[in-house]
Amino acid sequence: MIRKTPLYEEHVRLNAKMVEFANFLLPIRYSSIVDEHLAVREGVGIFDVSHMGEIIVEGNNAIAFLNKLISNNIEKIKSSRIKYSLFISERGTIIDDFLIYCISDTKLLLVVNAINKDKDLNWLNDNKEDGISIIDKSLNYAQIAIQGPKSKEIMLALTSENNLPIKYYSFIEKALIINHQVLISKTGYTGEEGYEIYAKDNAIKDIFNTLISLGATPCGLGSRDTLRLEASMPLYGYEMNEDISPLDTALEHFCDNNKPNFIGKSNVYDKGLTRIGLINLDKGIIRENMEVLYKDKIIGKTTSGTYLPYLKASYAMAIIDKEYSKEETILDVKIRNRFVKAQVVALPFYKRKK
Repeated sequence: MIRKTPLYEEHVRLNAKMVEFANFLLPIRYSSIVDEHLAVREGVGIFDVSHMGEIIVEGNNAIAFLNKLISNNIEKIKSSRIKYSLFISERGTIIDDFLIYCISDTKLLLVVNAINKDKDLNWLNDNKEDGISIIDKSLNYAQIAIQGPKSKEIMLALTSENNLPIKYYSFIEKALIINHQVLISKTGYTGEEGYEIYAKDNAIKDIFNTLISLGATPCGLGSRDTLRLEASMPLYGYEMNEDISPLDTALEHFCDNNKPNFIGKSNVYDKGLTRIGLINLDKGIIRENMEVLYKDKIIGKTTSGTYLPYLKASYAMAIIDKEYSKEETILDVKIRNRFVKAQVVALPFYKRKK
């Protein structure tokens, strides 16, 4: 069944082009993807991300329980802090990537990919221990993201400094925005400074419309994807899936081999692959699932690619044989029936000025 977010009517009122994504109707764009992309890079944009899944893991041993299921270590996670992590299959491949919000020593909030929410719930329940409660709270949360160098400025027009988290990957559970109690985190998926707000349906509508009235540009899925690619952030279904290991896609930093164990650990090993960045040196646009070659030898495939508006060039990420991943190496990418030259470049493509 296709669902609508609490902001669906607002998107229609703003003449957004709506598409189906992860079983939700969501805006792909309001004006143009390029304009929305640049609004986030140069000012402030606002996204409806209410399709994301939210799962509560609760119990006296909640941290220890979850620590056995994830690839990195949250043994010492502090209240009001956030960790990025992965569920790994027995085969050593990626089930999903998600954020862990530590509400307390006994209560954790997992924010997971919408398309994987049911799969993640099943994985948690299949491995559940006595005394642990796992609750799908996705219908209790609506979520918006405010992203861009002016995000703090526009947020301060609605709330006080005390209601905004200071550190990246931290949050305030009970913040106030125009008399609505919300959760605010300093997170995002664009490579810019920004915040994500979790609230009830009526509150999210009020906050969404007020932020737009103050100058935030409404943005859709199209610019969200070009922004995350420009910032070289991996996306499940592209840079990650259940056939890809964390080491294949350069996520080894999120696999703690010093932990006694986590599910799939023994099968997470170096297969000689890595994720790289490419800039197209020829005409055309490099997109996902295109063959990458070195001197007529196929060495991998692109995972994501497009024209990036702020950098004004065609870029792509690819998973290839590690021996060809040195920066400045020239490779060939097959676009339909022709080949273009592409140069290996450092990730991320774009990094905001601090």
